[in-house]
Amino acid sequence: MSMTVVFDLGGVLIDWNPRYLYRKLFDDDSAMEAFLTDVCSPAWNVEQDAGRTIADANAAAIDRHPDQQPMIEAYYQRFDEMMAGPLHETVAILDDLRQRETPLYALTNWSAETFPAARRRFEFLDWFQGILVSGEEKVKKPDQRIFQRLGQRFDISLDRCVFIDDSQKNVEAARGTGMQALHFTSGEALRRDLQKLALL
Repeated sequence: MSMTVVFDLGGVLIDWNPRYLYRKLFDDDSAMEAFLTDVCSPAWNVEQDAGRTIADANAAAIDRHPDQQPMIEAYYQRFDEMMAGPLHETVAILDDLRQRETPLYALTNWSAETFPAARRRFEFLDWFQGILVSGEEKVKKPDQRIFQRLGQRFDISLDRCVFIDDSQKNVEAARGTGMQALHFTSGEALRRDLQKLALL
């Protein structure tokens, strides 16, 4: 039985960062960082990855920071501007694995409402045999239930999987389910790691 490779998307295959948008909207970096720390924070964003709607997310943030309403609403109105593009080195690795007919899947923490835009924009997402999106499942990494669901949904044996993620917490959670897991730091390092596993 061949090994299955499971990719995270944001930070591994897609260069996503809210600063790509908010640098256009703020005059100075300190104000931008304060906004992304206190208003549209990582903790606020991750609730959408777990299934909260954008409408509810905006309402919660605007309730706390009514003076910031236009900046808050821009987060999802202009979400596409946070995606700078593909991380080409990793996409090349994905393509090499595809050429070898390696079974390929993706497991991503992503809002169900914004993922369709990524689907339309990035053709390489069609190379996967299946993609599990946390916002659709209403459970997100590092909760081990989402890894178990990946296995069940696509009939994958987790102990025959290599999982790639840029979050150390998610890597450790994956290992706890029996998956081999690689902490992504760069395309070059990932290629070396996959060569060691005889996948490339």
